[in-house]
Formats: sequence, C-alpha cells, structure tokens
Amino acid sequence: MASFPFPFLWLPLSLLNIPFTYPKTSTSTTTGAAANYTGAAAYDPTVLNAPAVPNPPISTQIPIPLSSSGGIPNLSIPQSGAFFGFSIEMSVSNQVCNSFIQVPFLNLMANIVQRAGWVQVRVGGNSQENAELVSNTNHTSGPTSTPPLAYTTDLLYMMANISKLTNAHGVPFFNTTPFSLGIVENGQQILGDHLIGFQAGNEPDLYVAHGHRPSTYGQFDYLGEIGNLVQQIANDSLIPKKDNLLIVPSVQTLWSPESVWNTGIVQTYSNNIFALAVERYPDDNCAAVFPSLGQTPQNPQDIFINYLQHNASTNLVTNYLNSTAFAVQNNKPFIMFETNSASCSGFPGISNSFGAALWALDWAFTMAYSNFTAALYHVGGQDAYYNPFTPPPTNQSTFHQWTVGPVYYSALVMAEAFGPSNASQIVDLTGSNIYTPIYAIYENGAPTKVALFNFVTDPSGASTYTATISIGGGSTGQANATPSQVQVKYLLADSVSAKGNFTWAGQTFGNNFESDGRLQGNQNVTTVHCDQTANTCSIPVPAPGFALVFLTSAALSAISPSSTATYPTTALTRTGNTIYIDPSLLATSNGHSGMENVRGATSPGSSSAARILRDAVPSALSLLSAVLGAAVVALRW
Repeated sequence: MASFPFPFLWLPLSLLNIPFTYPKTSTSTTTGAAANYTGAAAYDPTVLNAPAVPNPPISTQIPIPLSSSGGIPNLSIPQSGAFFGFSIEMSVSNQVCNSFIQVPFLNLMANIVQRAGWVQVRVGGNSQENAELVSNTNHTSGPTSTPPLAYTTDLLYMMANISKLTNAHGVPFFNTTPFSLGIVENGQQILGDHLIGFQAGNEPDLYVAHGHRPSTYGQFDYLGEIGNLVQQIANDSLIPKKDNLLIVPSVQTLWSPESVWNTGIVQTYSNNIFALAVERYPDDNCAAVFPSLGQTPQNPQDIFINYLQHNASTNLVTNYLNSTAFAVQNNKPFIMFETNSASCSGFPGISNSFGAALWALDWAFTMAYSNFTAALYHVGGQDAYYNPFTPPPTNQSTFHQWTVGPVYYSALVMAEAFGPSNASQIVDLTGSNIYTPIYAIYENGAPTKVALFNFVTDPSGASTYTATISIGGGSTGQANATPSQVQVKYLLADSVSAKGNFTWAGQTFGNNFESDGRLQGNQNVTTVHCDQTANTCSIPVPAPGFALVFLTSAALSAISPSSTATYPTTALTRTGNTIYIDPSLLATSNGHSGMENVRGATSPGSSSAARILRDAVPSALSLLSAVLGAAVVALRW
C-alpha cells in the first residue's frame, strides 16, 4: 500500500442547522448475484435480503422519561470516548501503518481523536502468536509446522510515531516467548510514557487445541507462567517500570473468566496487572473458509436476523457480568481485546452491510453499559469481510483509495456519543422491544445524549417510530427541564443489507476504493424544536436507522472538530512485485479454535510452509522460530 505523495489538509467541519429532514430513499433489496465472485473478501458484492418487517410490528410511539439530575439508577461506570477501538492483525499491519505511515490511516484515526480526545489501536492477533523481536530479519527461517513471526524495533518506532501523530493508545503486539523480554525492554525505551502494558498470553484456553501446550494444561498452569514472567521482569535491570504492566488472561470460551479469577491471579499479582481482558466473536464462518473441516457452512441469509436484535448483544454480554463486577471491585480496566461480527473473517453480506454498523454500535453500547472499559474491533486485511477500513492492494494504490466499512461508522458514532469528557455514563432503557434499543448518556449526573436504534427495514415508512423524550417532570418529582430544542445526527442507509455510501449526519466515506479517510459532503445536523409546555421532544427514527440526540449545545460542541491538521508524506511502497498473503493465513488468525490441520494454521500438524508466511510478510515482519506465550505492547498518549 502506498502513502499518498502529497499532504492531506484537515478541513473544519461546519455544523449546519437546517429544517428537519433526513436523507432517505426507498429501494428493495435482493440477494446479489455474487456466487461467481472470486476477488478479495473485503470487496465481496454479495447483498442479502433484509429480514421481513416484524409481526407484530414495533411500537411507533416510545416515551423516554429522563431524570434531570442525581439519583439515576443502573448507570455504568464513567466511560471514555475512545471506548471503541481497533485491533489490527499483525500480519497485515504494514498495509495500514508501517514505517511509512499511511495518510488515510492517520485521517481515520484523527477523526476519532478530534471527537474523543484519543484513540485505541492494537496490533496483534494469532498471526503473530509466535513472534519474536530480533535485530534484523535477514536469513530467518522456521519449522513448517509452526511458522513463527519476527519483527525488528521498526515496528515499535512506527507505533511511537502513530502515537505522536494521532494520539494513538493501546497499540499492542505479540511475542510468543514472553520470557524473551527484548520487547519489554525496547518497548519501554522507545515508547516511554506512551506505553500502557503487555498482554501475557493470547487465548491461553486454546493452547492445548492448537498444540502449544500438553493436554493437562489448565488455569493453574497459566497462573504459574504468569508468576515466572513477573519474576523475570523483576530481575531484568533493563526494565525500569515493573508494575501495572500485564494484561491477562485474554481467554476465548473454553475457559470461563471466572475459572481464571478463581486461581487467585488478580489478588496474587495485583501490583503487576494493568488490566483484565477477554476476546469474543458472536459466531464464526470457519466451515465456509475451511471446507477441510468437514462442517456444513452457515447460510448468511439465515442468520442475518441474529445481528438485528438487541437481545443478541444482551445475551452475549451475560457471560461477562460477573467479571466486569470483579474488575470494578479490584479497580482494574476490563477490555474486550478482540471482537467483530464473526471469526474466520466474518460473513459475506452481513459483516460488510449497514446492519453490521448497527450491530457493532449496539454491541459496543451493551458492553459499555455492562462496565467493560474498551472494545477493540478487529481488522483482518483484504480477505476479511468485517474490516472497519481496508487499504487497496499495493499494486492498485496509485489509482485506488481506501475502503471504509460499516464498523468504522460505528466507531465514529461511539466517539461522539461518549465524547472527550471521560465522564460519560450510559444506561440501557430499551425495555421489551428487541428491534429498537435505546440508551441515555449522562455526564456528571445530567443527561447529555440519547441513542436511538431502529433495526427494521421498511421502505413504506410504517416502521418509523417517534421517541418522545421528557427531562424531569412527570413521575420524576423534578421540575420540567426539557430544552427548547435539541440537535440530532442520523446514521442512515436504505436497508440493513445496503453496502457503501452510508451516511453519518449527511456525510459519507463513499464506496469501495473511494476514501482518503475524511468525511465527504456537507454535514446535516438536524434541529428539533421541543414542546416545553408539554415537556417533550419528539424524535423520529427511520427504519432502518440510528439517531444520536444531543440534549445540550455544549454536548454537540464538545465533539465537533474545530481545528485542521496536515499529514504530509512523500513515501511510496513498492508498486510492483507485490506480496500475496494466503487468505487462510489471515482467517486462522482471527480468534477461533479447531484449526490444527488447516493450511495456514500455526500449530503442529499444519501443512503450511514457513516459506509462505515469510514471503508474505515484508520488512520488519518475517518468520523466526519461537517458544512460548505472547506479549502485547499498548501505547498511552
């Protein structure tokens, strides 16, 4: 991927208060004729049918009474505007943020920074679970059954540069030998105050299935390894900061988080642990990606509805409620370290649809309400359907721009919903209707925003609902406090199955290959006049769509970019002899098990040749043998 050979100017986005309208067209949706498509998954044209309008239909009049101040029950812990971050697969990190930092990537990150104050970016994933920091990558080799990954300090310097230019935070990457502490030593030296911590083990509950540990390996064995790691850090004179470094345990689903807490790991190593973490995808597409598994692939059309109901998120998060309470009790952050719509690269027609934008946003709000402190959505490269953003193939970078996926829109909305105050607390007010999730956001005890979803696709307009917001008054025992007007931003598309040209407040990142990382078009912030006599504000929410209601002008001003930035570069990567990464190598890196005998897996029994990965991963990322575990570096601005 080539950086653009000229600077990109940041233009201030003016706010337009115009008569109440939201752009909407009525179109039918059909299944795309994409059966013969053989290109990269990131640009797959498959379009599904939107699920039928619910029967019985949704309520079209929804009252939302809010307390004006104090005593609000069930609020979350205070959340950061950078709650929604990104997890970039290490094997493709050079495509988006190598030592020649890509200007569109900087623009995309700066969009979040200007609204939230900072942004979290992790570089990691299973593709580098056997990674090791080396002085150079010449003449490296590794066994074909467990092809490892080597990188130089160039990757650390790249992360430091991103942190300085875009206020990037939480940028982790793995070394599968956590007792080889070069990454810790160099990380602290190069990253300094930007450093947050090191992940100690990536999905240790899958180590046995992946052939990395004996069959008897369990939670107490993991505890012992953490103890050894802590001791080695304590004895290393090249590591000046030794406390609050580790992120544990990053389990998937074979071990419950509670089974790890029950070992006493947090109490024993509280001074050494920075944060607690898990990784979770709600589903997987592994049977389709790997026919050799002998399983029946899921039909995306059949499961599309699963992503368009609020209970999909609330049911999934119940697995972690004990753990978030445990984290709060122990004063530790609790991070969803890797997630997205489905492991094994997502589903065609779902993961790259407007429905995925609504799902990802609802899942993030649900986690925030449940006292997670961050959620990092995965970026898997050309052969993933779910990417928040995708650079063009290197040999097309002179005439194609980036592709911004639906999940990036979710991140942008989330940054505006929580803003830069670090005081936003969220409460779920959904009630019984699973198609219309509703959240209120409070800051310092006062309501500042309301988030309104409509998962239904109904071109007739009959499923558009009106949310009637009342602040104070009524049964609250407080004086009427509804303002004279509110501002509303809409996230819109014609259908939940639509692809590309989604709009956030009338602006878009365009279709495939059309984005330089900046929003295009004029911003449309809708002003809604309220009835202060009745103490109500009526907000229509189209089907489908999402509305973010700003209850105060200060709340809107806080997330409205007011400055410009320039990111010049003249660096170009090679436009000829471009690399090829086997799709299976990326697919097996995205958080799932059962890949022992699949080409591209990094466990014993895999038929992958180290040569395949070595040729695929350029410069600072090449292959080398390694032994144990994983370490992750994160950055703090």
